[in-house]
Amino acid sequence: MELTHLAATFLKELDSFAHTLSSTDRVWNILFPEGQETWHHLHINQYRQTYYITHISGDSGGLEIELGKDVKQTTRQPGKTTWETLLTAARQWLRVVRKDWIKANKRIQLEYPLRYRYGIVPNALIRASLPTIYQLDKELGETNTMTVVRLVEEGFFHQQQNTQLTTMTAADYFHYCKIAYLAAKCQDENIDESLSGREMYARYADGRHEGLLDIAPDSPQAFADWIDGKHPLKKVGGHPWEIKRGGNTTHINLSVTRPPYQQTGFKVELRGEAISRMVETLQMLLAIHAANLPITIANPEGVRKRLLAQDNIGLVPAYASLHRANQHFGKEQDVFDVLHYDDLGRFKRRITPFITWEPLPILKPR
Repeated sequence: MELTHLAATFLKELDSFAHTLSSTDRVWNILFPEGQETWHHLHINQYRQTYYITHISGDSGGLEIELGKDVKQTTRQPGKTTWETLLTAARQWLRVVRKDWIKANKRIQLEYPLRYRYGIVPNALIRASLPTIYQLDKELGETNTMTVVRLVEEGFFHQQQNTQLTTMTAADYFHYCKIAYLAAKCQDENIDESLSGREMYARYADGRHEGLLDIAPDSPQAFADWIDGKHPLKKVGGHPWEIKRGGNTTHINLSVTRPPYQQTGFKVELRGEAISRMVETLQMLLAIHAANLPITIANPEGVRKRLLAQDNIGLVPAYASLHRANQHFGKEQDVFDVLHYDDLGRFKRRITPFITWEPLPILKPR
């Protein structure tokens, strides 16, 4: 059957099945087998009169379908599953579901591959089972780990005198930066220790400083006006707090803000939550604390959980990238790092009973 006609027929049949809503769009998710071992996941989104079909679990790309017009097909890898094959198998599955939707969905629950599912598993179990996996506490060191844990448990970061300054200058901020750069110097990183804090910031930070390098360095009023957006040299659109460069989720920030609901004082906070930057961030924290300067860190309770393996590891489908995949999970799930199910290797049998899997979508006739 020609693709345009096949797609139109599939969508007409799909219309008799229950959908969910995303804003005003109608959405279907169909999990279905092809043969005995192959499984597919199609995501269908209807926006007004246009349908978008995406092959979530494969590499066939997507289709854009406006009924009555030719199908638009996005780029797909040659030699892989064709859309004619996919839509034919999907239509066959719709007939199975229409005949007995409970039995069909039970099969999905029992047979859909674990490597294609989302789930969470206690990090403590992962650490105990995969000895070669990166361990944050070992990288930081036992003494430093216990120091951070103690600070969190004693409520250090919830006490205003430990995290806020009443007055601050640009020079004060650059002093923080110098301590941070020296504390988190990596083996392959060439940090010139003879530079001043301001010079280090100018050389190693993101560069889009929004005028911070241009204001009077020793003037509390200039810094306050710059923070409040009142200084004539204040610019916008930069990344003044990105003291160590990285991607959107892999840089380190040392930020200064007004405390919540206050027009005076300054809160200094470190943030570097990526697994590849957390040790550097904690080394900065400990050095600044040792210098008796007020400092806090983003989500201190979460940091403690990560150090003690009291957090969870997210499991993501084999076809999904691990980059930013932790953002799929809710904050209350305490997922900071992710793996593919296949990464569990020979420990799958041991770990699988402890995995909490996300529910699979239910497909049923309207």
